Amino acid sequence: MKKFKILLLIILLPTFLFQSCQKEEVTPEDNSQIEPEIKAEGPTKDKIKITKAMLKKLSDFYLNTNNVKVVDFLLPDGSTTPMVQVEEDIMLSVEQIMNLDMGGGLEDRNYHTNNLVSQGKNISIIGFTGGGGQGLTQKEQTALQWAVNNFNQLNGVSISFTLTFGTNYQNKDMVVYNNPNVNGTGGSAGFPVNGNPHKFVQIYGLSNFNTNVIEHVITHEIGHSVGFRHTDWQTRQSCGQNVNEGVGSIGANAIPGTSAGYNPNSIMVACFNLGVDGEFDTDDIIGLQYMY
Repeated sequence: MKKFKILLLIILLPTFLFQSCQKEEVTPEDNSQIEPEIKAEGPTKDKIKITKAMLKKLSDFYLNTNNVKVVDFLLPDGSTTPMVQVEEDIMLSVEQIMNLDMGGGLEDRNYHTNNLVSQGKNISIIGFTGGGGQGLTQKEQTALQWAVNNFNQLNGVSISFTLTFGTNYQNKDMVVYNNPNVNGTGGSAGFPVNGNPHKFVQIYGLSNFNTNVIEHVITHEIGHSVGFRHTDWQTRQSCGQNVNEGVGSIGANAIPGTSAGYNPNSIMVACFNLGVDGEFDTDDIIGLQYMY
């Protein structure tokens, strides 16, 4: 069976599974392996230094501190900015890392981060259409429109999205674009900060998939950007694994009213297959209504 590579993880199961975000088990108590300071390589080397305090914050948040590094994060206009890369697809600033706060709750299936988007906020989101390989294809633009519709069509949710397409993304709350430099298939995003969603949502390697699959990935990454964590972080069962991403961690707050146990239909499971329809599951909707 052909292997599909999502980020740096290869999944081989009876059905094709894809991963848009990756988290792995970490033991935060074991800090003996944390180096006091890690310097970035390349153009970013003089801009950010990864300190022991930063790694301790990530470890306390139950994020894997193996292979944490500073990267030149590609922006839609082709320029780069230094960011800290965690677990291959999570991009954080130093400020975001140091502002991580403790949270908890183990009872329910859907989970959200402590930091959320301000209630009632209308999020300006733009699909980037510029050159250099960063622009969305027509099919990806359609998928983004469908993803935005997923959020805007919900009742009882205070946040909303206003979608445009173009190249002037600097004044927008969120920009969705391609990263042609990443090998694999999926997307990456971050978590809300200071009442705002994570600004940059990258997708990559999706051009050969149908619009529903692309819609699923974009909706999933926007979900992270407004505060969702993976619904199956306890087991990563959707990836055919039995790996606990961490319990009672910073930013893993249980959402009351969501069903306990594994729900493969959630748009926020860690891995997806080619049969996804890109739509919210009932528990996803309950989660958004609870958060917003």
